[in-house]
Amino acid sequence: MKRAGTLIALTLALPALASCGLKPMYAGGGNGEISRGLASVDIPPIEGQAGWLVRNALRDRLGEPDGSARYRLDIRLDDQLEGLGLLTDDTIGRERRTLRARYQLVDTATGAILLDATEGSDAGIDVVSSEYATIAAEQTALENLARDVADRIVTRLALTLRKAS
Repeated sequence: MKRAGTLIALTLALPALASCGLKPMYAGGGNGEISRGLASVDIPPIEGQAGWLVRNALRDRLGEPDGSARYRLDIRLDDQLEGLGLLTDDTIGRERRTLRARYQLVDTATGAILLDATEGSDAGIDVVSSEYATIAAEQTALENLARDVADRIVTRLALTLRKAS
């Protein structure tokens, strides 16, 4: 009897769920409005190694604009590496790498700033006795942070373009 009541409640709730206004962000796949908007974003070169990594990660996700970009994404990065834990011999035992991005999405036709935001991510790194291993860990952390920040930026851009449409 309890199952029948649950089934009736679900049946009555279905029309309400269908009319909630929820629509997929990437409706239409690669030909959808959001995908076309993301594909028309130009990313000027970003300074430094972190900038190169973030720009490449963004280009992988957004694709190359087809000549006439409708938007421009201006990005400034702040890459910090700081020592955290001191060992008994006064050497650093742990580091934290932080990558922050301040970015603006600019409509190239009007010059209007559609989005002004920041994203960031950080990673902990163990400092080991091998200097090579520590440098490799710092580099890997930077690569991972660049991908993470790029993912966050793309999500924010998609939400902005969805609201604008």
